[in-house]
Amino acid sequence: MASENPFRSILKALDKPGGGEFGNYYSLPALNDPRIDKLPYSIRILLESAIRNCDEFQVKSKDVEKILDWENTSPKQVEIPFKPARVLLQDFTGVPAVVDLACMRDAMNNLGGDSNKINPLVPVDLVIDHSVQVDVARSENAVQANMELEFQRNKERFAFLKWGSNAFDNMLVVPPGSGIVHQVNLEYLARVVFNRNGLLYPDSVVGTDSHTTMIDGLGVAGWGVGGIEAEATMLGQPMSMVLPGVVGFKLTGKLRDGMTATDLVLTVTQMLRKHGVVGKFVEFHGEGMRELSLADRATIANMSPEYGATMGFFPVDHVTLQYLKLTGRSDETVAMIEAYLRANKMFVDYSEPASKTVYSSNLELNLEDVEPCVSGPKRPHDRVPLKEMKADWHSCLDSRVGFKGFAVRKEAQSKAVEFSFNGTPAKLRHGDVVIAAITSCTNTSNPSVMLGAALVAKKACELGLEVKPWIKTSLAPGSGVVTKYLAKSGLQKYLNQLGFSIVGYGCTTCIGNSGDIHEAVASAIVDNDLVASAVLSGNRNFEGRVHPLTRANYLASPPLVVAYALAGTVDIDFETEPIGTGKDGKKIFFRDIWPSNKEVAEVVQASVLPDMFKATYEAITEGNSMWNELSVASGTLYEWDPKSTYIHEPPYFKGMTMSPPGPHGVKDAYCLLNFGDSITTDHISPAGSIHKDSPAAKYLMERGVDRRDFNSYGSRRGNDEIMARGTFANIRIVNKHLKGEVGPKTVHIPSGEKLSVFDAAMKYRNEGRDTIILAGAEYGSGSSRDWAAKGPMLLGVKAVISKSFERIHRSNLVGMGIIPLCFKTGEDAETLGLTGEELYTIELPNNVSEIKPGQDVTVVTNNGKSFTCTLRFDTEVELAYFNHGGILQYVIRNLIKQ
Repeated sequence: MASENPFRSILKALDKPGGGEFGNYYSLPALNDPRIDKLPYSIRILLESAIRNCDEFQVKSKDVEKILDWENTSPKQVEIPFKPARVLLQDFTGVPAVVDLACMRDAMNNLGGDSNKINPLVPVDLVIDHSVQVDVARSENAVQANMELEFQRNKERFAFLKWGSNAFDNMLVVPPGSGIVHQVNLEYLARVVFNRNGLLYPDSVVGTDSHTTMIDGLGVAGWGVGGIEAEATMLGQPMSMVLPGVVGFKLTGKLRDGMTATDLVLTVTQMLRKHGVVGKFVEFHGEGMRELSLADRATIANMSPEYGATMGFFPVDHVTLQYLKLTGRSDETVAMIEAYLRANKMFVDYSEPASKTVYSSNLELNLEDVEPCVSGPKRPHDRVPLKEMKADWHSCLDSRVGFKGFAVRKEAQSKAVEFSFNGTPAKLRHGDVVIAAITSCTNTSNPSVMLGAALVAKKACELGLEVKPWIKTSLAPGSGVVTKYLAKSGLQKYLNQLGFSIVGYGCTTCIGNSGDIHEAVASAIVDNDLVASAVLSGNRNFEGRVHPLTRANYLASPPLVVAYALAGTVDIDFETEPIGTGKDGKKIFFRDIWPSNKEVAEVVQASVLPDMFKATYEAITEGNSMWNELSVASGTLYEWDPKSTYIHEPPYFKGMTMSPPGPHGVKDAYCLLNFGDSITTDHISPAGSIHKDSPAAKYLMERGVDRRDFNSYGSRRGNDEIMARGTFANIRIVNKHLKGEVGPKTVHIPSGEKLSVFDAAMKYRNEGRDTIILAGAEYGSGSSRDWAAKGPMLLGVKAVISKSFERIHRSNLVGMGIIPLCFKTGEDAETLGLTGEELYTIELPNNVSEIKPGQDVTVVTNNGKSFTCTLRFDTEVELAYFNHGGILQYVIRNLIKQ
């Protein structure tokens, strides 16, 4: 059992400069251990957490020693426990988390336990960043119209979260309309240093969105985890993690004139993907840090999932403190943060001698080498220098279908399709832009690129340029602060003039909420098999994610989004070809509308003010009239409505007893799906629109839901019936069982029937058959979507055999009781001669004590083939979860025993 903290002797008081004390803290210098000075700053945060939470039960002294000896232990893949300071949920992933907590209360109650024990034990911040459907655009009243539409569609979901904020202790719910979770976290929620009951410690956070990493730009250690793992953390369980290696990324020099944070981040992303940083921390350092604004840092940190790192960390320095003051944190709070971090060797001061920090490996970038670029057409790490964009586009048209290819015949590449748009003759070609969106996630925390986009709009309007009316344009800031500084600058009117009106504050085009494009445009694309384009300032451009009809999707800075909207095509060389013709008949080039760094800096300096942040976030706790008027039931146990299509009680705890079920192998299982490389969580569990012919649509229509009210999979994550039917429902998914056909179907092997994935899975289940999935490399990359694990579990999938897994998704599979297995290096289904039509048996011992993390496991097929895989339970704790049938069952049984 837990005992007194053995490190109490290093608990010190932190004095205020003018007298008195800020509070007490566990002093790292008081350990008198020279190894601390060599530790990366990100590892020092793990060390402090282990010392503060050491009870020789969940966290042990030997764990502290492992972290102290990081230089020697990290290459050995040692396991450590970590207790983050708080948990961050957003609307989409917050709903299933609260659903699970409500279910856990019911399960506790049914097993005779105290249901009130199911409460967050660490602070939980839940931001309803209300995913905005861009149905109302090019209108200055779009915000109000979209907000009304959102409440009309999602009233039930919002009411459920409001119930949760009352039913559960230690949970702050930020109402809809306040902003996107990452930006609200950066500008408002982040503490940087906690002062809780007089104890000071670094802020650290795990969130149910992979882009939680944006907060690392502020010196707060944070990364995405599955909703399942986040719930366990909320309930006081330590996270079990492998002590990571840390890649030191040295920055030198200064960005050249005209370069944006987006150009920098796409360059960094490509470098880190090439270097290989999966499962590692990246820590930025060097003289170039002086030149990097906090917003630029947050943009780089936000893209951590795209370059594959657990986080991209920027230690706290004077730039961080300036940002805290800018965003309205009090002088006393900032003074406490600085004093604590300096005292505990966690602050970087460039006036002092360079630190002795040691890294696992090193990279270096001279900021002067960064050049304008975009990324696409199908993946965020496929960077294309702007000067090469036209040539790259034509190469994509020529190349076979793949991440960089569309296989369009030469003779068809230049065709122009004529159509009528609201009675006006119009034309569309391959590469023409039909969606241009400044979206809320990566870039809209950054005033320089937002105001840069507004300056591009101003110059374009003054020269007489226009955006073609059929291009769906939108602007979704990450918080209300952006609206304030765009208004203060006087530049919003130019964005409005080009169609970039503010549509709301939340996830939009990046997650598939672009809404319908005009019927005439859609028909022209479909009838003529055109490769239409979307250009967005987001961080995800996977196939089928932005819009079903935009096969080419490019990530770009907000100013470039405006430029491409004006050009109307990605098939353009900005250096030599005009964007358009001005009102005086002169050709207008890219260089004529692009602002200098000096112009941008002057507008930022004059327009972005601390009072804007204070006013925006003081209003958050007051909510808004629509939120305040929501009536919710009282009581600590939720009253489930069986007719609800939004909130439904899932069957996770059905038949649960106090005795763990124990480990299970797999016998004579069919392969439900046979995949290649890079299957993302968007492929597994799409968050976008619900297709009219899908099993989920059929389920909704059977319950009287009109097609216009289908909403999205993301908005219906609180209903397992919808989400199970939406599993593997991505329209661009490629399943080898279909022999080249693309789409969300599979083959029921015994009968040879081609069915939807859900129908095939139910057919196997009714026949009493287990199923597995075969996959290539990077299975589960993309958003940390817990339904990408919950859905397959509900479909009856017992194991996934792949070449490699994305970190969070592998953890989520374990949390739902699915066995993750990796082919041996150099092997995969193809090299082993597997067709996917075999029966698969995976033998595991019946006693969990006989299973070891990372052990070899033999897989046998019914045609005599057998092969060895690595069992990807990575820690003893994960084996305990598997023994209990999942992480939530493990927590419930342990709470009842206490």
